[in-house]
Amino acid sequence: MKIRDLEYFIELVKDKNFSVVADHFQVSQPTITMAINRLEEEYGTTFFIRDHIHHQITVTKIGQQYAQHVRAILSELAVARREIEHAKLNKIRFGLPPIIGNYYFPPLTPRLLRSNLIDKLEVTEEGSENLLQMLLRGELDMALLGSASPLQQPELSVKEFAQYPFHIIMSRDHQLAKKQDLQFADLKGQSFILPDTDFIHEKAFRRMCRLAHIRPKVIYRTNDIHIIKNMVAENLGISFLTELAITANDRLVDLALADPQQPVFHLSLAARHNEILSPAKEKLWELILDYGGKKN
Repeated sequence: MKIRDLEYFIELVKDKNFSVVADHFQVSQPTITMAINRLEEEYGTTFFIRDHIHHQITVTKIGQQYAQHVRAILSELAVARREIEHAKLNKIRFGLPPIIGNYYFPPLTPRLLRSNLIDKLEVTEEGSENLLQMLLRGELDMALLGSASPLQQPELSVKEFAQYPFHIIMSRDHQLAKKQDLQFADLKGQSFILPDTDFIHEKAFRRMCRLAHIRPKVIYRTNDIHIIKNMVAENLGISFLTELAITANDRLVDLALADPQQPVFHLSLAARHNEILSPAKEKLWELILDYGGKKN
């Protein structure tokens, strides 16, 4: 079986036209035909029904099933190529969401320096959802990820090592600044200044709105947490942030919510399940988990 035959097969499943597939790969149409014949002969089955009169191709049920396996095979091979090419560079492709990068990761840098890891890192800063997809595609070796629920991905090795509640921050001059036992329903009618929708906060925020039967008034979104805090400090609105992103120097009122069954911000370290970690990657994995265990 040739890998190229599988690539021809998947393209034919998509386009259902031998000529189009041949043009796509810049080969002759008989090349595509012979490749498909080889696959069908190898398995002793028919993947495509050819209607020569109407010049149509139909993918059989068996062909559709086989296509699912072939897509997975080609995806894994693409990941393997990227991993092999990157391994030659002796670098670690590391994913770091903005909030985790700004508020959790900095104290780790001295340890990374002492372990001679800092110069091996190629850091990609994206939201956790984007980093998760990059990790699954093999574009990253490892990532710190935030999630609104425990992260469960069969393709990944995941170690959760910290949880942070979500809090409400507001100006010291806000009318609710001294309220005791604040519940989310008390925030009805308030103006919210929030992280962009690709942050994990969005899922947790929407869940709280549903539970409290609130249609939120969101006046501004940004991926810059410092801008959010500055706007809140000016009493332009309130915000919903993970406790991880709130510090004693923010000049804000930080209120925990009294609601039951609140979502929490889960912090996890993840890598592809089938990747054999190099010594440098193993050292980084252990260092992060060790720091997380001592910090929490």
